[in-house]
Amino acid sequence: MSESKSKTGAGTKRNVVAAEKKTASAVKKAAAVVKKRIKSAAANAPVQDKPTAVKANKVSKADLKRPEYFFNRELSWLKFNLRVLREAEVKTTPILERLKFIAITSSNLDEFFMVRVAGLWDQYENGVTSKDPSGLTVREQLRMISQAAHEQMKLESKILTDVLDDLKKAGGPEIKTIDACSDEGKEWLENYYQEVVYPVLTPMAVDASRPFPFLGNKTLNLAVQLITVDGEESMSVVQVPSLLPRLIEIPVEEKRTFIYLEELITIHCKYLFRGCQILDVVPFRLTRDSDLDVDEDDIEDLLREIEKSLRQRKRGAARRLEIAKTGNNSIKKFLEDNLDLTDEEIYEISGPLDATCFFKFVSLDKMWPWLHEPFVPQRPKDLPEYDNLFDRIKEKDILLFHPYESFDPVVKFVSDAASDPNVLAIKQTLYRVSGNSPIVAALARAAENGKQVTVLVELKARFDEENNILWARRLEKAGAHVIYGLVGLKTHAKIILVVRQEPDGIKRYVHLGTGNYNDSTAKLYTDMGLMTANDQFGSDASAFFNLLSGYSKAPVWNKLVMAPIGLREKIYELVDNEIRIVKEGGEGHIIAKMNSLLDQPVIQKLYEASMAGVEIELIVRGICTLRPGLEGISDNITVRSIVGRQLEHSRIFWFANNGDEQLFMSSADWMPRNLNDRVELFFPVENEEHILRIKSILQLYLEDNVGAHMMQSNGNYRRVVAGKGKEISSQSILYEQAQLAAAENMEKIPMEQRLRPAPRQEDEE
Repeated sequence: MSESKSKTGAGTKRNVVAAEKKTASAVKKAAAVVKKRIKSAAANAPVQDKPTAVKANKVSKADLKRPEYFFNRELSWLKFNLRVLREAEVKTTPILERLKFIAITSSNLDEFFMVRVAGLWDQYENGVTSKDPSGLTVREQLRMISQAAHEQMKLESKILTDVLDDLKKAGGPEIKTIDACSDEGKEWLENYYQEVVYPVLTPMAVDASRPFPFLGNKTLNLAVQLITVDGEESMSVVQVPSLLPRLIEIPVEEKRTFIYLEELITIHCKYLFRGCQILDVVPFRLTRDSDLDVDEDDIEDLLREIEKSLRQRKRGAARRLEIAKTGNNSIKKFLEDNLDLTDEEIYEISGPLDATCFFKFVSLDKMWPWLHEPFVPQRPKDLPEYDNLFDRIKEKDILLFHPYESFDPVVKFVSDAASDPNVLAIKQTLYRVSGNSPIVAALARAAENGKQVTVLVELKARFDEENNILWARRLEKAGAHVIYGLVGLKTHAKIILVVRQEPDGIKRYVHLGTGNYNDSTAKLYTDMGLMTANDQFGSDASAFFNLLSGYSKAPVWNKLVMAPIGLREKIYELVDNEIRIVKEGGEGHIIAKMNSLLDQPVIQKLYEASMAGVEIELIVRGICTLRPGLEGISDNITVRSIVGRQLEHSRIFWFANNGDEQLFMSSADWMPRNLNDRVELFFPVENEEHILRIKSILQLYLEDNVGAHMMQSNGNYRRVVAGKGKEISSQSILYEQAQLAAAENMEKIPMEQRLRPAPRQEDEE
């Protein structure tokens, strides 16, 4: 019995694709109560004067929609993943760090097929015939994705072989075949198989009475071709146990040695099929459609609906088959037929399948000689000591730059508020948090202490849904008021509001950030945060939470800009202002840093600015569908991507404004989903010292010639090299600057305070 994946058009579109393709009419049509309220609030919001848009002289707006002015989103993402993979080729990087890049590339591809490719197949099955902004049909996209992904996975296998060979040459641990092990090693493996592996294996025959078994997403399996005791040729499947180590260390070998678990199972298949003749064994791995299919237009309990969809996720249609390279066409045909796959969905791999196993490998003991020195986040420049955090914030706005500066102050902000008898209320959004989040623990403690705690937990944060459900229930149990996201919208904004009773009255303290409240990823992702006691920010923060939790009309914002009810218009306003300045004889200049850029109207606005003479420098880590360097269209636009040890995640937007600089940070990229279908915040940085600091950081990114790649007008990226000049690694320099600032601040702290340990993140249950 095969797993059905008919091309009849009976499939269901996934949310992720629908979100990218929603038109204005589809948004208006959404039936969700909260979404209607927010849209209604936007319609009733006071009208504010905006600069009149300046039309380009050379090309009209309609012309700027031409497909040749845009790249395809999915192919752009594959180019990003290729940049990550290419980092594994950099010989000056420690060997196991190179191996990490391969594991990251592999993990990225898994999610890409589980969501993006799966969504395209759903469109195709539903008969969608529309074209994307680059002019490609769904079928054309799938074909081109397959071609690019096949080339990338082939390159990944080659680079993996080279890296493991370099590790061996450097005297590091070696991954061998069983035949290459010593006699003592083979004996140890035999005992390990009989005592540990064999008891958990289950051979699954496939014949007329036993249909092809269901195999879970991302599971590694063995296809076994054999002749039964009755003399008939047959097929069987054996799942490689995911709870056992994929790479088995052999302790009796003279040199540190590992072998792959699937090889151990393969050579012992005779124990699973006693009396049968084993003809061939081929490893394979499935990637399934794993996007949630939640109909938000007619549900009463979002939490229950998400839980239901999580169960369904495990049984999504197969969208990619990875199979060890083999000349056995019988096994390939057996899998292709039973999984209902096309040729372009089958990927033959020369080497081990699933390189994500190397995440655990590089984390094993005694691997430090082939890794970077441990990265230690420093005390923040703006907080040399922060025993009384509220006093420090009240003195001046605090700028935080993670991971170079510690995330501890953010944790302490919530933790102190939870214990402070003067704090009356804490309100916070949560999108992705760590597995043992100290922030969630502090929020729960605050509720138990009788404080008014309101938390918006976004249940629809992809692949964190189950985790967020657990946190939401824990917070509810503690007495917090939990909002389970908003129907029809994802809440992606990063904001904390603390309301405190002080001698001179109520005081509001606010944290706004570009990244998640996740103490684990805050050590890996570059993000910025702003802590402020500015009354206007506090007023806006209160209005923001009231809008999400109640029936409040959209306010006249003092500082914040919110999507989906004003952010797009604000972006247009800021770009149009630079165009106006150029038209009046000034110089227009924009520097924008983000993760992804693919909103077509925003790109058209940037093209208008380029045509008017505005200099635009874009720092886009991942997807970018804008085409730079087009004569007369985008020749004033440059696009660079920085890939390095840290994942560039901060969203920063700088506008020259004729010398009166404007600088903003945001939780939002310039994507349709962020501007149309998510609750996002865009906020100004107004402290002159902070503006100078952030501008210098942006300038450093623009000067990077180690981790930077420049986008060409054909969509390819070229690594920026130092040549004969000095190498400039923005990430290395930023870490050095953070260390230097922390050391200088330490000198200013009295000795009795300096000897006290720095505040630590709480490890609460």
